[in-house]
Amino acid sequence: MFKYHSIAQYHQDLLSSTTTCVEAVQHYLQQIDARRHLNAYVHTYAEEALQRAAELDASRKAGKPSGKLHGVVIALKDVIAYKDHPLTAASKILEGFKPVFNATAVERLLAEEAIIIGSTNCDEFAMGSTNENSSYGKVLNALDESRVPGGSSGGSAVAVQADQCMVSLGSDTGGSVRQPADFCGVVGLKPTYGRISRHGLIAYASSFDQIGIFANNVPDVALVLEVIAGPDDFDSTGAQQKVDAYSQLTPLPSKPLRIAYFKEALESPALDKEIRQSILDFTQKLQADGHTVEPVDFEFLDYIVPAYYILTTAEASSNLSRYDGVKYGHRNAGKNNSLTDFYCATRSEGFGWEVKRRIMLGTFVLSAGYYDAYFTKAQQVRKLLVDKINLIFSQFDAILLPTAPSTAFKIGEKTEDPISMYLADIFTVFSNLTGIPTISLPLFWHTNGMPYGVQIMTNQFSELYLLQLSQSWMQQFRTAG
Repeated sequence: MFKYHSIAQYHQDLLSSTTTCVEAVQHYLQQIDARRHLNAYVHTYAEEALQRAAELDASRKAGKPSGKLHGVVIALKDVIAYKDHPLTAASKILEGFKPVFNATAVERLLAEEAIIIGSTNCDEFAMGSTNENSSYGKVLNALDESRVPGGSSGGSAVAVQADQCMVSLGSDTGGSVRQPADFCGVVGLKPTYGRISRHGLIAYASSFDQIGIFANNVPDVALVLEVIAGPDDFDSTGAQQKVDAYSQLTPLPSKPLRIAYFKEALESPALDKEIRQSILDFTQKLQADGHTVEPVDFEFLDYIVPAYYILTTAEASSNLSRYDGVKYGHRNAGKNNSLTDFYCATRSEGFGWEVKRRIMLGTFVLSAGYYDAYFTKAQQVRKLLVDKINLIFSQFDAILLPTAPSTAFKIGEKTEDPISMYLADIFTVFSNLTGIPTISLPLFWHTNGMPYGVQIMTNQFSELYLLQLSQSWMQQFRTAG
């Protein structure tokens, strides 16, 4: 019977002929079918995945060199382009659309012989924190099906959590990889802004969006990042810095670290008391190991979420104006008296309520009478946050934060209170506003039976250090469920 532990172990099993790529794909297709009610996938590509697996098995047996991700079964969030396959952003407005090119990240996965098994459910246009805002219906948390998996990349998180793929890609605009990783008990990485090309990623907020990675362990994340990171001529915002050998994950030198945490974050009334105590206990363990762990004053905590939603909705209102039903996607079939009526009818039918809410908010903050009061002010807050983070990293090696204020909550619990939902992003949006790399590690279990963890943040383009630190802490501190 096929069992998966890590990419490294899987490759050893392939070389020793104890398993095959076909067996791996068959296993995941069976898992998807057996738990289809979780609604993690919106499309699966069974026939072509099996065909590619058979080709890879034949290539390996013929003695041909193998790629870094040879036979690794990967799922893609339904916002990442896979040529000639459905791409809808979980929205009716893109019904029937298929891209004519691969996202750069997908191109690099395929070049290293990965197998794409399907596309995963998400909040419509990546707008949401629960994966309840999808035209395909809500995603269920595999650990407790009465709870949300987090969002917007909830399907990608559940696909890894429920053993329906080895690794998955999501997108993270304000925590959409890290928060569902936290709720589902898996590892979720958001790299530095620009570290992974956004070419082929459907835009929500272009100065925030970043492709991220879900896996059950840090080495798998590191290897996939090594493959898909790097400059790209198709993305002018892509970083030019060289890609480190992330997969080597050499141990960190045994020297004391300086770690900061935001005092205001751990004192936040929104933070679950058990999560707060676990993180405080965690800091004490780090101190006992000889590390310096200190609180730092972070006077901007109350401004993070408002600044984030002003800026992201403003960018969304611009980005989503291209979906008008003229060239692709959903089109209103009724008789319209004017082009404006046609646009209005098509967009009213095609977009869900959360997307409409954010478009309207973004249009409002960009309007002539309010631009300076809201958008300009939010940009000023963003600059203050960048200055603050630079100051902190001049004194500390890493920042420690909760990933979310609570464990996964019940389905429907916050749908009637969007403000409460938005405030749940209080600990994740900071790293998108500042563009720094952040990872969520599933270290702990709550007395309610759900997992939760911590976020580690490091300075820009220090993913190798972040991954080394994460691997060390996962080995040392992860508790069994």
